[in-house]
Amino acid sequence: MIRNQLVARIEQRRKQLKINLENISKLSNLGMRTVNRFFAGDDVKLSTVESITNILGLDFAGNEVVPFEQLQKNRAHQKALLMASLVQSTSALEMQGLEKEIVEKMIAQFEQAFLSGEYKNRLWIA
Repeated sequence: MIRNQLVARIEQRRKQLKINLENISKLSNLGMRTVNRFFAGDDVKLSTVESITNILGLDFAGNEVVPFEQLQKNRAHQKALLMASLVQSTSALEMQGLEKEIVEKMIAQFEQAFLSGEYKNRLWIA
């Protein structure tokens, strides 16, 4: 597969996930200039290709490794855990730590909000 075909496959997945280049840069810990060079079809390190494809649930050749729906669920779970930990930390500072069942319910609610609720457009924001 030539580079332009690989970039086209990766670009298609990026658009499918509705993730912008800035957030790919942040999530992959790559510089914005490097990400722009990759999507422009310029030469980049193999580790750059790997970092970008991993974020998008693709293998090194641009083939789907993680199905679209599962990738979204995984990301929603990560963000839900972060949100719940922030709430739990704040509660703990106030000496009002939450019980496990409440935290689990909160995580489930955040996941749902990221997948189809009010935070859906924020799923891929780093």
